[in-house]
Amino acid sequence: MGADRERGVLYPSRLPDFHRIEPDPGVRHAVRWFWIPEWDLAPGERSVQRILPFPACNLVVEPAGVTLAGPPTRPSERVLVGRGWAVGALLRPAAAPGLAPELRAITDQIVQVQAPGLHRTVSQAMTAPGETAQERRARAVEAFSEWVLQRVPPPAPATDAEIANRLEVVLADPAITRTDQLPPLLHVSARTLQRLAERHFGLSLHSMIRRRRLQEAAQLLRERPQVTIASVAAQLGYSDQAHFANDFKVLLGLSPSDYRRSV
Repeated sequence: MGADRERGVLYPSRLPDFHRIEPDPGVRHAVRWFWIPEWDLAPGERSVQRILPFPACNLVVEPAGVTLAGPPTRPSERVLVGRGWAVGALLRPAAAPGLAPELRAITDQIVQVQAPGLHRTVSQAMTAPGETAQERRARAVEAFSEWVLQRVPPPAPATDAEIANRLEVVLADPAITRTDQLPPLLHVSARTLQRLAERHFGLSLHSMIRRRRLQEAAQLLRERPQVTIASVAAQLGYSDQAHFANDFKVLLGLSPSDYRRSV
């Protein structure tokens, strides 16, 4: 289990069978990665997952239909029971407006998407008889990719969509701790970046930097128990431990020390 798979997952040891699949080069402008959980739990057994808010939308195909999870501002929780699967695509900023033009309107919401063709082809792939699990997943991702490409063509250089994708990459850099670091790196104005953030992410630049830092904090607290909470705060650019602990608790609902004890 790699660090990328665990990023944003509060309790990775409780994951069901989970696969993160890199998209083919032709669809990387639209999808950061595909993710496929599969589970088969005994009667009465549950798998509870809490996910930190990641600044992106997810388009998800499940047996019941297709949904779009809007930009999150708080952790989400899902309880898995019985037997099931899902095939999700973590959308890149270039893709989000084409599927949900008003991202702010679906913040922290999951909305139904009328995509019968996508649902049919992915479901057929995931339930195809006579194929291995790996073959089924590969066919599902291929069908998903074809559907996305029909709706989200590669962006031309210097367009809003292309700049938004570059902004996503820059925001993932741990060295970025302030919004005023962004304009010189992307060669556009602060006003332009704020507009792109609203349209392509549905979130402010400041909130996205803050959430990335808190994802990193959760990973450090989980994986490096010998590191003090004060050191974690300092590594992530917080001026003091109290400010970090307050941010962590507001977003996750528990203090850094309580989280460390719970993993």
